[in-house]
This record gives sequence, structure tokens and C-alpha cells, in this order.
Amino acid sequence: MRWSKTLIPTLKEQPAEAEVRSHSLMIRAGLIRRLGAGLYDYLPAGMRSLLKATAIVRQEMDRAGALEILMPVVWPQSLVEESGRLDVFGDLLIRFKDRNGRPHILAPTHEETVTDIVRNEVNSYRQLPINLYHIQTKFRDEIRPRFGVLRSREFIMKDAYSFDADAEGLNRSYQLMYDAYVRVFKRCGLKCIAVEADTGAMGGDASHEFMVPSPIGDDLFVRCEECGYAANLERAEIRPLPDARSGKEDKLECVDTPNQRTIEQVTAFLGCRADRMIKTLIYVADGKPVAALVRGDHEVNEVKLKKTLGAKQLELADEATIRAATSAPVGFAGPVGIKCRVICDQAVTVVNNCVTGANKADAHIINVNMGRDWKPDVVADIRVATNADLCPKCGKPFKVSNGVEIGHVFKLGTKYSDALGAKFLDAEGKEKSCIMGCYGIGVNRLLAARIEQANDDNGIIWSRSLAPYEAAVIPTNVTDPAIFQAAEKVYAGLMETGVDTILDDRDQSPGFKFKDSDLVGFPLKVIIGKKFQKTGEMELKLRSGGEAVFAAADNVVQKARQMLDSCE
Repeated sequence: MRWSKTLIPTLKEQPAEAEVRSHSLMIRAGLIRRLGAGLYDYLPAGMRSLLKATAIVRQEMDRAGALEILMPVVWPQSLVEESGRLDVFGDLLIRFKDRNGRPHILAPTHEETVTDIVRNEVNSYRQLPINLYHIQTKFRDEIRPRFGVLRSREFIMKDAYSFDADAEGLNRSYQLMYDAYVRVFKRCGLKCIAVEADTGAMGGDASHEFMVPSPIGDDLFVRCEECGYAANLERAEIRPLPDARSGKEDKLECVDTPNQRTIEQVTAFLGCRADRMIKTLIYVADGKPVAALVRGDHEVNEVKLKKTLGAKQLELADEATIRAATSAPVGFAGPVGIKCRVICDQAVTVVNNCVTGANKADAHIINVNMGRDWKPDVVADIRVATNADLCPKCGKPFKVSNGVEIGHVFKLGTKYSDALGAKFLDAEGKEKSCIMGCYGIGVNRLLAARIEQANDDNGIIWSRSLAPYEAAVIPTNVTDPAIFQAAEKVYAGLMETGVDTILDDRDQSPGFKFKDSDLVGFPLKVIIGKKFQKTGEMELKLRSGGEAVFAAADNVVQKARQMLDSCE
């Protein structure tokens, strides 16, 4: 491709709309343009990278034995009603009626539609296992789309769905997809970590997220460098804290704390530490009030709490419910004399002489001790992990980091096959539900994640596999016949040997061209300029760094291929 014949509208200035590095560089490098909130056009260079990412994903899915299909982005609302997820998705769904008044939605994901295919086409164990995948546009009406294509409303996903006859088969399908994901991300030049994850709205009983560590990531995960344990913050287990109780239990005392409701206010007012306080939060679990207790410097992990309770619905209680349980306004709850079930985090059980709300307005109790003054109904790990916590596997410190999720694999079980009736007859003629797995990759996110991981002050540093073009041939003076003819010859030679190449045939200064090439991030520059005029040599330079290499004209193509083969 000749630069003059394509559309790569580079920008020198920082776009005002860009919040993160990848967003800024994708706009400045002429890859994307914003159409509306969370909606982006992909320009030619961006589309080339997107297609390359898609091809890698497709190749690895095919290699793993998955079968490609295509399902509509618009589907009847009745499907999501059958699965029970209409209320789960809530306002994330775009709903509309067709001309006949029938309700439809824009697909946020495709579990329901693929299950509909299988329930209609698969009826025997002899047809299993089967893994169906597609690469399709999805839409979720995010309340706050941001970070460019990292959190957009319209996005492209590769979703695969496995159907097996038993748990053993699901385990095999899951491992095949897990291994395929590792290959995909490696081929894209991404350094990522597989972390244990909660299944959330997807349902199921096991899952892993593939995280690209990044300070701008919306997701948090913990990782132990010692043993490799990794989990997202919702799922992360915590090693029980050691017993820090002294032998002495001081006298219980109620003290006035007028208008002191928050942990910060109470600790300042009473001169105590947050880790000596018991924070009591009132929730409603499946219609019943429950108190969740954590240390004052900790936070309740609602995912863990919900699982501990075995609840289908969990939400913070309203003021009326709090008053009924505590006889006090919001901000003064405590476990002593509370009128509801008490779920206590393990860290609360190993401290004594604590401070907590008095279940009375404008009052707190000091020297509160579990056992003597109150008793929990359940003790469990219900808090959010912190950097001060220890790995549950080896006991070494782990670290909480930000990450960008680029892939997620789930063991769904029979959640959707039960709901939609995707059943088969086993070898004994008994009817059973298909056991499902679900495996997603955010294709757009692969590009942004790579840019977040690999960039410098000059622009993007693409991996060879995702770059719009692998090499840029840059004649420094297109009006010089010798230079331009030599550039044409190198360009043709690279293309003939399979190197995806762009020829910068614009009549611009060398510096202008070099800056554009570095901004867009082509892995290799081949420069034909003054050195060629003097010695017949051409300059080759990798975008990822290192010294420039010079080669004679008849050896440039071979040298270029060697240099590209040495990089990602």
C-alpha cells in the first residue's frame, strides 16, 4: 500500500476527549474516530489491525476444534426472559419494538441464542461434545463509557460456547479453550495473567479472567509472586489473620458521639485506630435483614457475602430496615443487641476491646468483645483483599494490582440449558441437560491493551502480528529518481516475500515521515536517503528499539525479514 492512497489522518496534538494513553494514540495514529459516546469508527489502519487480531482469534478457535457460526445482534426479548436475565441486565439493554410491536433487544452477549440453536438441533449424546463460536458486535448501554475502545458501548466479541454430556467433558472443553486463549494472547504480543474470577451475571461455578496489568485497568486482582496464586478482587481468598487479642477484656462502656457516623469521624473523635473498630453494615438478603461485620479498615466484599449467605438477591438496606434492626439511624449500627442475623468476617474475631456502634443515635460502645458481648451466627471471609493481606495458598504477601480484562472463560454448568430446555438423551435413553462452558475475548480490547503495554513518547509500539503494516519503506526524497526507484524496488521485494508493507510516497520532509511512522508504530522502518546516495546502503530500524542497521540494496529484503523475525 502507498501512503498517499490510503487514509491515515495522524494528529500531532493530544485529543481533548482522550482519557488514557491507548485512547489518545489510537486517535492520533489515525486508527479510530469517535462517532458518539462509546461508539467508534475504525479507519483503514485501525481496521487492518482489528482484522489481524480477529484472524489470530479465529485460527486458534479453529485449532481448538470450535466451529464458527454467526448469530444475530438483534434478537427477540423473549429469549432473555426465558433465561431470567432481563432484570439482571437491566438498563444495560437497548430494547425496542419492531413494526409489529414485538419487543427485541440488541445482544449484550449470546448465551441464549446459542442455547436456542442447540436445543433445536442437538438431541443425542452422540452429537456431543460440540463447541460453537462466533465473532460479532455486541451492545451494552454503559452508564459511563470511557477509555476509548476499552469500555465502549458497541464492541466486538469472540464468544465460544461448549456443550458436553458430563462434567468430565466440560473440564476437557474448558482446558482446550484456556490453552487456546494463552496462545492467542501470546501471538498478540500481550503479557497477561490468568486469574480466578467470579462468574457474576453469567452464572456457573468456575471461571478465569485473563488480565493485562495496567494502572488504568477498571478491574483489580491479587497475585502472589511466590506461588503464582492469582484472583480478581471479587474472588480473592484471604489467609486468616493471626489472633491479636490481649488476655484482658476491659469494661463495656457506652460513649456519646454526636453526629460521628463514619469510621474516619469516629476514630478522630475517640482517638482510636480503624483496625480496632467493628464496622456493621445492614443488608437485605432475599428479603431478610442481615448484618455484615468487618474491621473498620476493611470493606465488605458483597460477592463473597452473597455466596456465604447463599442468597439470590443482596442489597444494602434502606433506612427503615436499618432502624428496625438496630433501633438507630444510619451510622450507629453495631453487633451488641442487634435484631438480625450476624455474618462476621474472620478478621473481626481476632481483635478485642473494639469500638462499634451502640445501636443508639449519637452513641458508640468501647471495649466490645466477641463472645462476652455478642456472638456471630456465621464467621467467614467476607471482605475485600488488601496489600496487607497474605496469600491463602503459601502465606506470602500478595499484591493488589489494576488490570484490563481481555478474555474470560466460564464453566456455566446447566444454568442456560435448564432454563431454555437444551437437553439430550444419554446412552441409557435418559434425558439430561447439556453442560455448558462460555469463553469470551474482547477483540477491540486486544488492540488497546497492546498499546497500553507498549508505547513511548513517540507513539505506538505494535507487535508484528497486530501492526497495520509490518514495515514502512521511507524514501527521504520522493523527487529524487534514484532514491524513489530504490524504495519502489524494496517495497516490491518485501511484498513479494510476504511482508505486509507500506510505502511512504508522500512529498514530505524526512522528519515528518519518521514521526508519522513512529506514531502509527510500524515494527520496522526501511529508510532510503543520504546514506544510500553515498554508499548504496539503506537504514533499517526496529520500532521496539536498538541500533540502526545498514544493508546493501540487494540484501535489504533479507535483512528486513531477519529483523522482523527477531521481534515479537
